[in-house]
Amino acid sequence: MVTFNEAVKAGKVTLEEAEQLFDSLPAVKPEELRGLWKGESFATGSPLDGGLEKSGWYGKEFIDNDKVHPLVFKSNSNGRFNVNPVKILHLQNDVYLPDVQSDVETDQPTARIRVVEYRGVPTASMVYNERPIIDSFRKVDENTVLGSMENPELPVPYFFVLRRET
Repeated sequence: MVTFNEAVKAGKVTLEEAEQLFDSLPAVKPEELRGLWKGESFATGSPLDGGLEKSGWYGKEFIDNDKVHPLVFKSNSNGRFNVNPVKILHLQNDVYLPDVQSDVETDQPTARIRVVEYRGVPTASMVYNERPIIDSFRKVDENTVLGSMENPELPVPYFFVLRRET
C-alpha cells in the first residue's frame, strides 16, 4: 500500500490506492478540525482534481460543530472570503471566483460537522447545509487530514488534503 507521503510526492494515485490509504488512517474527532485549513487536491483522476485550486480555493474553516465555512477562497486583495456553495452552481468550471467575489461571497456558515459512518468507520464529516455533499475526514497527523467528498453528481469521490494553518 502507498503511504501518504509517497502519494503526495507522486502527485497522483489511483482511486483504489486513495481509498486504501484513506481506510488505513484513523478517524477524526470533530473538535480536532477547529480552525482554518489550507486545502489541495489529492489527485486520483476525479473530474475535480485541480479545479478548485484553479478557481482560487484556499481551504476550509471550522468554527464549531454548527458553523463551518466549507469553501474559503483567496481574494484579489490577498485576503480570504467565504463562498456560498449554492451561488456557484450556475458558474462555468473555469471561473476564477475572486473575480466574482461580490456575487458569491457569504458571511454565513454553510456547513456543519457531524460524526458520520463512512467506509465503515464513524469519523468527523462536514455536511453541507444546502447541497447533498458530505466530506469525511481521516487523520494523517495532528495538522493534516485526508478528506473524501461524496457528491451524488460525481461518478467517484473527490479526495483532498487539508493542512492546519498555524
